[in-house]
Amino acid sequence: MSFIDIKNLSFFYDESDLAVLDNVSLSFEQGSYTAILGHNGSGKSTLAKLICGILQPTAGKITVAGLDTADEDTLWKLRSRCGMIFQNPDNQLVAGVVEEDVAFAPENLGYRRDEIRRRVDEALETVSMTEYASHATSKLSGGQKQRIAIAGVLAMRPDCIIFDEATAMLDPTGRREIVAAMKKLNREKNITVITITHYMAEAIEADRVVVLDHGKVLMDGTPREIFSHVDALKDASLSVPQVTELLHQLGGFPKGVLHTMEAADELQKALPRAILPKESEQKVQSAPAEPALEIKNVSVVYGEDTPFRKEALKNISVSFPKGEVIGIIGHTGSGKSTLASLLNGLRAPTAGEILLDGENIWAKPKEMKQIRSRVGLVFQYPEYQLFEETVQADIAFGPKNMKLSEEEISRRVQDAAHFCGLSVRELRKSPFELSGGQKRRAAIAGVVAMEPEVLVLDEPAAGLDPKGREEIFGGLMEYKERLHATLLLISHSMEEVARYADRILVLKNGEVYLYGTVEEVFGQAEKLFDAGLDLPQITKLFIELKKRALCTATDVYTVGYAKKQIERVLGC
Repeated sequence: MSFIDIKNLSFFYDESDLAVLDNVSLSFEQGSYTAILGHNGSGKSTLAKLICGILQPTAGKITVAGLDTADEDTLWKLRSRCGMIFQNPDNQLVAGVVEEDVAFAPENLGYRRDEIRRRVDEALETVSMTEYASHATSKLSGGQKQRIAIAGVLAMRPDCIIFDEATAMLDPTGRREIVAAMKKLNREKNITVITITHYMAEAIEADRVVVLDHGKVLMDGTPREIFSHVDALKDASLSVPQVTELLHQLGGFPKGVLHTMEAADELQKALPRAILPKESEQKVQSAPAEPALEIKNVSVVYGEDTPFRKEALKNISVSFPKGEVIGIIGHTGSGKSTLASLLNGLRAPTAGEILLDGENIWAKPKEMKQIRSRVGLVFQYPEYQLFEETVQADIAFGPKNMKLSEEEISRRVQDAAHFCGLSVRELRKSPFELSGGQKRRAAIAGVVAMEPEVLVLDEPAAGLDPKGREEIFGGLMEYKERLHATLLLISHSMEEVARYADRILVLKNGEVYLYGTVEEVFGQAEKLFDAGLDLPQITKLFIELKKRALCTATDVYTVGYAKKQIERVLGC
């Protein structure tokens, strides 16, 4: 008998005639490592909650270690054996201090004090958060909170752990560490790991990949088998690793190539001579426009007179030119979200000035409402800024407070919905009926509707499937061009930043570490690695090709440009 056995599972949410899961049958062996992929709304998170007994099947049956998930008498035992880590860590943290939060589950399971201490220490070490053991959970960044949520489940030492987009808010190093922890738990402790993810680099580390599409199992196989079907995955609103996409587009190469070194080996066989680029992928850079926003000697200190004092930003100075997209990257806890909260006056700096069109936004605090209509902020977790009865009313809230005419409000709502890919049907829904991805779209639309000249986006595409990310960024770029707006994009996705940004600001430990064009920043690979960051996979491929004397350029950041480079040599 399988460790997890799912037979003819169907699930409907209340008052819905649409099946979230439709007659699904799957099994997972003890000690297996599976990645589950699917577009937003495909049923991934619902399946995870059903396995853990958080939801009950509408039809069909699930057993975990022989326990029926619908049997209330065994739910306690089930949940001690099968742990789940949610996308939003705030839904999972229960204590005010980090080590107390991690200790919560072992305490409730009745372990001795010395055993609890050992489990807490081991779990914190696994997620690289030992130094934060005595910190307040409320003072942590989103990524740090996620690590603590993971540690809280690890401390239970369950037989199965389900990671539901658990790395979405982590920096590249953090994601690698968590994936390494997943593999270690799986290989060394025989823990069954199920990871739900939109990061293909995580999926290829699993032994098995299951693809859901509209509540049904579309594919089930090894990573190499699944990613051999590039076109079918795209039809399901998914993506593939950059090197897989490149070799697929070039044609004539083996299917399902997943890794950088493997792709380099295949290209080495095919390339007759060095790649000699005739053009550069570098964006045309004119002299920076006048600043839309300036930060002068800004510091932010949390808990000034407490034992938890932390300097989140340290005397930083930087300016953001009008009409450009500025990518803001940095390790978890580097100060990115703190910086975002300063830019429209949501938080006041401890020292220094924030200048909008040359004027200090705190010079006239009574006019802060006007500042916030000019500098829009989309939070890291969109559900925190949704509150109206319908999505349409939520989007209209800002324009109404700006005292605009009904006609103008209606226009702005429709335009914002268009930019963010929201349908008429979704506009009529309650925001709280939406999926996580739809909530993110609605939150962005609510800010865009005010037509701010500066738009600050904190992880705008986190939790969205690849198609959703394309739609959101397409709308944002259209908005930028139409209003000549300045976009500040906080992201942990190096591919997104490389594709859309004009300049990149790198924060490290609350300080400006690097600031320049995409080429200037990504050209300093060692510094990026030192800051806990990464390069796009396609860039790492060309760095490897250069080591093998097969190319002269490494400023390659997108699959499209890489394809043009190689086709020129192959004579395609």
